Amino acid sequence: MALYYDEPMEIVSGSGRRVTASDGRTYLDLFAGILTNGIGYDIPEISDAIRSQVDTGVLHTSTLYLIRKQVELAEKIAALSGIDDAKVFFTCSGTEANEAALLLATEYRRSSQVLALRNSYHGRGFASMAVTGNRSWSASALSPVQVSYVHGGYRYRSPFRHLSDADYVAACVEDLVDVLDTTTSGDVACMIAEPIQGVGGFATPPDGLFGAFAKELSQRGILLIADEVQTGWGRTGEHFWGIQAHGVTPDAMTFAKGLGNGLTIGGVVARAGLMDCLAANSISTFGGNPLSTAGAHAALTYLLDHDLQANCAARGDELLSGLRALELPVVGDVRGKGLMIGVELVGPAGEPDAPAAGRALALARENGILVGKGGLHGNVLRIAPPMTLTADETTEALTALTATLRTVQQELTPAP
Repeated sequence: MALYYDEPMEIVSGSGRRVTASDGRTYLDLFAGILTNGIGYDIPEISDAIRSQVDTGVLHTSTLYLIRKQVELAEKIAALSGIDDAKVFFTCSGTEANEAALLLATEYRRSSQVLALRNSYHGRGFASMAVTGNRSWSASALSPVQVSYVHGGYRYRSPFRHLSDADYVAACVEDLVDVLDTTTSGDVACMIAEPIQGVGGFATPPDGLFGAFAKELSQRGILLIADEVQTGWGRTGEHFWGIQAHGVTPDAMTFAKGLGNGLTIGGVVARAGLMDCLAANSISTFGGNPLSTAGAHAALTYLLDHDLQANCAARGDELLSGLRALELPVVGDVRGKGLMIGVELVGPAGEPDAPAAGRALALARENGILVGKGGLHGNVLRIAPPMTLTADETTEALTALTATLRTVQQELTPAP
């Protein structure tokens, strides 16, 4: 298990968007526990809901019994999904949610063939790891599914990067058709895709890409699964679900992370015909447990009542504009939507510069902020603070990020 920083940090307390380490220093958190603490820290409405459930003495009953908050949360998610006749199945993580979605799709279609995107990440389970298009996150070559990978998610280093948005989408669709016709037997179960690739460095394709994919997929009966583990709940600002930017409603969506604001919860929302295709018995011992669903229901209610989607749009625009205005040679690309921003660091010839990203990670900490790091080559800074980030905190974040990146640039610039 890897740790950030040469001197790893222990976070011992938090409030709002700030966390305090065991050495007593406080930081503005711009990574939110890998986008999981979506509302922030020590939010009274969420903490009170958790305490109220703890006070009942019941932390667990299992899905063999009715769980009121689970039912209420499922009804709310189904309504928000936009999927007709939707049903929800709760899990304990995004990995488990993607495993469940792949099980449903392959059983429904009676096919083990799956399409995924290059540079993708879908989890650390057997099937979810198999459909991850980033070898540094695949621990095994063994797989329960047959996977074919297509272009489209990571535009910055794509062979189609020089094309306009429309031509880029057309080229990716042409590649999809070629992959279907040459690497599969035709009866593919599904495509699984992140609207914005999270671990892949917040790689952001043009709007409409997955809508164009869906037209080709639907003609062949292939299902579309949107992995919304990182893009869901309004984080992208312009839409509640990342896939909505592409003008298509998927057959299923997976979710986790920000829903629980730190509690263990994930799940699948899918149309009833797909969700009901399994004939065998099933159970989720901890999925949708009373404590997690009580806290998640409070978090989702808070998110909607405070219109955090709009806040993500406003604060995200400020961050994106400020970072793009830097125009430093070390910054090859600034991308993303809302409060989901990637800064790709490069060398003089545009090559990935992972050491520069590592240095920026450490400098950011020195400058009082916490950011993430990812990307196919480990050279992308990931910025994804709690969705409650304020305007003043955005200014503070930009000041610290600017100082960090300028220092990295100075260290890379040879002395005259």
